[in-house]
Amino acid sequence: MASLTHDLLPAEIDVASDSQRLFALFFSGAFVDLIVLGLFAQYTHRVYIANFSTAVFAAVVLQVLLKLTVIAEHRILGRLKNWSKFPRLLVAWLILIGSKFIILGALSLAFGEDVHFRGFYHGVVWLILVAVTMLAAEEVVVRFYRRLR
Repeated sequence: MASLTHDLLPAEIDVASDSQRLFALFFSGAFVDLIVLGLFAQYTHRVYIANFSTAVFAAVVLQVLLKLTVIAEHRILGRLKNWSKFPRLLVAWLILIGSKFIILGALSLAFGEDVHFRGFYHGVVWLILVAVTMLAAEEVVVRFYRRLR
């Protein structure tokens, strides 16, 4: 393994800047999202993607919107830290579920009929399933990455 590492990596490795780490986070996240989106489109009739190029752009849009949702949730719940547990849980649920309707609208606006989810509530249930799968897959990748030390 040491030889492989030596052959593929430069002799000097600089510590990554915050911008580089953020790029790596979004790039790997969008790649994972592309894989998940593609698998759902291929193996279910509830997720439709017109072509690969559309899937790539949809994965990037989903990555950005999902990250913005997580940021919004953390910031809003940070301001509500003095609230009791149940109202905070309710607000978190409203943010996470409500954001999926916004994401569904954004995808519809950006891609029209080239990307759509079928099923209950205009496909939002399948969008939630896809989003949860994306977040879980991203977490698996991050945990694997951290174990490589």
